Amino acid sequence: MAFGIVLVLWGWLASENSTLAVAPPVVLVFGDSLSAGYGLRAGEAWPVLLQARLASLGYAQRIVNASVSGETTAGGVARLPALLQEHQPSVVVLELGANDGLRGLPLQALRANLRTLVDAIRRAGALAVVLPMQLPPNYGPAYAKGFGRAFSDLPGQDPGVSLAPFFLQDVALERALLQADGLHPTALAQPVMLEAIWPAIVAALNSPK
Repeated sequence: MAFGIVLVLWGWLASENSTLAVAPPVVLVFGDSLSAGYGLRAGEAWPVLLQARLASLGYAQRIVNASVSGETTAGGVARLPALLQEHQPSVVVLELGANDGLRGLPLQALRANLRTLVDAIRRAGALAVVLPMQLPPNYGPAYAKGFGRAFSDLPGQDPGVSLAPFFLQDVALERALLQADGLHPTALAQPVMLEAIWPAIVAALNSPK
């Protein structure tokens, strides 16, 4: 009887280990309303479209969208460690900073927070794909330039940190692609946004780390 119980337990453990072994790698999308799908119906936001495209091309990765509308880089610093521990992603798509800029928060804090986020991602063994933000000219040339530099300086010499193109480049000035508030992209804009960053994401997925 005892021998039979041992066999059953061994089989259960083997099954559990097998399940863990084939768990798909996670791509964590960590952003604000631009990635959370603010004002959109379920299934319309670009991370959902990314999951569908990956599946159609045979990629096993599972998208976990941990984006929160209104999030700042400071809020991201507080939330990210627990998410990295929980999901153990292989790639993190970092899309934060827009709310810092729109609120005119200090650039020094923005730079420090972005660096903290990227360093945490790399320490967790994941690759970082950074989605840079841009500000309209009415924020002043000095602030706008410093804001952009906060993103462009992030990769440095680390091949595990890549900078994607600005994914609102072909959206921000197209009124038909923006919601009534003039800030948040519509459902029609989501494929455009995904197309802009797709090469950077694929490069990270295919990277040997």
